[in-house]
Amino acid sequence: MQSHASFSDVSELQLSVHGPVFTPADPGFAPEVAAFNLSTHHQPDLAFGALDAEDVSAAVRWAAERGMPVSVQSTGHGATNAIEGGLLISTRRMLELSIDPLEKTARVGAGVRWKAVVELAATFGLMGLCGSTSDVGVVGYTLGGGLPILGRKYGFASDHVIAFELVTADGTRRRVTKEENPELFYLLRGGKGNLGIVTAIEFHLFPAADLYAGGLYFDGEHAATVLQQFSDWVTSLPQEASASLAFLRLPDMDIIPEPLRGKFVVHLRYAYQGDAMVASQLLEPMRQSAPFMMDGTGPLDVTQFDMIHQDPDQPVPVRERGFLLDRLDGAARDAILRHFGPDVESPVLMAELRLLGGALAKSADGDDTVGARDAAFSFFMAGMAVPPLAELLPVVFDAVREDLRDASNGGTFVNLHGHFVDAEDRERAWGPTVRERLRKAKAEFDPKNMFSFGHVVGLPVIDQTVLLEDVVTAGGDAVLNS
Repeated sequence: MQSHASFSDVSELQLSVHGPVFTPADPGFAPEVAAFNLSTHHQPDLAFGALDAEDVSAAVRWAAERGMPVSVQSTGHGATNAIEGGLLISTRRMLELSIDPLEKTARVGAGVRWKAVVELAATFGLMGLCGSTSDVGVVGYTLGGGLPILGRKYGFASDHVIAFELVTADGTRRRVTKEENPELFYLLRGGKGNLGIVTAIEFHLFPAADLYAGGLYFDGEHAATVLQQFSDWVTSLPQEASASLAFLRLPDMDIIPEPLRGKFVVHLRYAYQGDAMVASQLLEPMRQSAPFMMDGTGPLDVTQFDMIHQDPDQPVPVRERGFLLDRLDGAARDAILRHFGPDVESPVLMAELRLLGGALAKSADGDDTVGARDAAFSFFMAGMAVPPLAELLPVVFDAVREDLRDASNGGTFVNLHGHFVDAEDRERAWGPTVRERLRKAKAEFDPKNMFSFGHVVGLPVIDQTVLLEDVVTAGGDAVLNS
């Protein structure tokens, strides 16, 4: 596909939309394309800030007429691989947000972040299925499945979508529900950005009361003991409880609480919705596993979700890698400690185990494309992508993955996949059957592969024999395109 536009082309785009259009020479271009991940530097040919779904539709039609590839970004939290060329459509101005407290549903535009939903829903005693940080965009998070804090109780965020508003590669706006466009409904729930740009979604909300959550911090010298206890403890947790364990090498910075500053610590994250006494009793084996430095667990308002994982709320340069584990046996624990234990110097800032299972193991509304249903844990690593660490991280990531190969199920969760290294890796979040269904739909709705950035599948392989026969039949005048 071509990846440039003339002055007249740009002028035509400006006249067909309401939002701002930026060329690389414009002062607003850099902030428009900037990602939350500061190590990812997008370089599209043009950037467009859409105001609504009609803007998105008009911009996609404009790009389609010129054979120009299209990418989309809201917050840029998932920007692990840089965009080069084409038209980048920014949806961060699309801030539609409404809640129906009687039906317990929400409708959000493509630019809305979870924080806005959490705060508004809480005024009605409700909550959405927010993940470890409320700073991410609702739409991008949900298209990848969306792993909530309380996922073991409620399932993935995509399990509870009612409808998508989608713009496909020809600029057509489609409403996608279980009854209307059911194949697209199946594929969008976990299929990320393969088939178009989602401009809005509608989804169910849940009661927000009785949340007991927070974190326990242990000195890293107790990493082996805490990891052993964690692996035993999670086997008996009810699905109302969710947990994760992170090995953190915290920087010596003022934003870090004094007892933890510059330390290697093990951070247990915990969330339970229900009786506070039961929640505390369930946590007791981990409290007793080793002396802890800080205990931040207790009754928590849903508007304080971010206190559980303590994810960074400011843009940082990071490199990430994730995959799924079937088990956390002795060999897997030994491998983790070899790379992230107390006596190891590692460029990895965080290595994290998230407990899956419970309601995450089965779709709440028919089949979908979420690739983490059968796994026991998500394993995720992140490090600061600054010299000289940036060069070391891929080597460590590869070594860790190799050492955990026996415990891995071979797949990934697309939202926690991280940087992909090649075409095969970028689509590893989906099994063979799902990949083929995505390819078939892509051939129908995006036959020229306009949406070719990020975690997407390739188009179906063309049967070259058939094409050659067509050339012969046409007297040799046809042009073979591969």
